[in-house]
Formats: sequence, structure tokens, C-alpha cells
Amino acid sequence: MEFRDRTQAGRELAEQLRVRQDKGALPHPLVLALPRGGVPVAREVARALDAPLDVLVARKIGAPFQEELGVGALAGDDPPLFDEWALRRMGLRHDDLAATVERERAELRRREHLYRRGRPALDLAGHTVILVDDGLATGATARAAVRWARRQRPERVVLAVPVAAPESADLLSREADEVVCLHRPADFRAVGLWYEDFEQLSDDDVLDALREGRA
Repeated sequence: MEFRDRTQAGRELAEQLRVRQDKGALPHPLVLALPRGGVPVAREVARALDAPLDVLVARKIGAPFQEELGVGALAGDDPPLFDEWALRRMGLRHDDLAATVERERAELRRREHLYRRGRPALDLAGHTVILVDDGLATGATARAAVRWARRQRPERVVLAVPVAAPESADLLSREADEVVCLHRPADFRAVGLWYEDFEQLSDDDVLDALREGRA
């Protein structure tokens, strides 16, 4: 199974979520996109569910010697959520990542300010929060996002993605109330391999998708 692009993936994901909504399983839904890649997917979900759309900015914390290797994540104003096993294996302490955490926190705040355009964050209390991304690899940022969302006292937290590594989907199923995933390939390897078009998105792309999703 391969998606043409994030828009098509979002429409297919939205169909599955509409079924749940029609059965009453998603009362008072709010859709939160994990930028950047999750925003075009979430736009289609918000349209289908006729739900408000916002962002929940989460940032990966990379290892000092290899930024692409995630050892933790940030979401909202929460403290860093570290992969303690990975830190022990690499001989790293929390203090060794202080500069990286500070840098990622600054980028998180920049994106929140830019994407919300001065609007306050949505009040999640009493709602079904549907967190949407374009896929789960390690699941580190999604895990941080789910934990942040839970602290806002929603009725339920649903994580929805088109594709995921099976072990990451299993891990997140213990964090979220439900994980909705269209495809869990055994040979996952990377999110981008399951899209024909997986271009990197800019801030302008995100802003355009948010405007369309809120229209």
C-alpha cells in the first residue's frame, strides 16, 4: 500500500475516522496536526469531521553527534521526554543535551507563534482530541504530543496516522486511547517510502493548509 501524497492519505484516514464518528466514538472532536508533515493530512480529517483544526508543535531531540538519531522529544511547555534506554546505550546524560533542548524549544515556540498567528491554543477540555501526523517511525514526537494533550483534560486522545512502524503503533496504543492507522508494514523502514510524493514542506505550505482546513 502506497499513498500518492499526504492529501490522499488524509482523505483515506478521514474515511476511517468518519465511520467512528458516525458510531458516536468521536464526540466533540478537535483535530491537532503535528507540523509540518501532519498538517496536510489533518486538513482532510478536519474537513471530513467538520472539526476545528489547530497545531500541536512537537520537536525531536537529536543525539549530539547525529541529529537525525532521536533520543527524546518536546511538546508544548512540557519538560523533555527522553528515551532513557537510548541515553544509557550512548553514554549520554540529560545535561549533555541541554543545548539541543534549548535550541529545539526555541524552534517549537517560533513555529507555534507563526502557525497560530497570535491565536490562543484551542481548549481541549471535554473534547475528543485527534492527533494527526503523516506517519510514525520511532513515535518519539507523537508520544510527547499525546502526553501533553492528556494533561489538557480532554475526553479522549486518538492518534491517527496513515502508516506506522508496527512496534511504534503498539507503543503508542499504550499512551493514546486509540491508535487509528491504515497501514502497519512489517518492512516499514521510513515514513517517506510509503508515499509517491513526500516533499519537504515549508512554513508557507503549513500556513496554506491550515487556512484551507479552517475555511
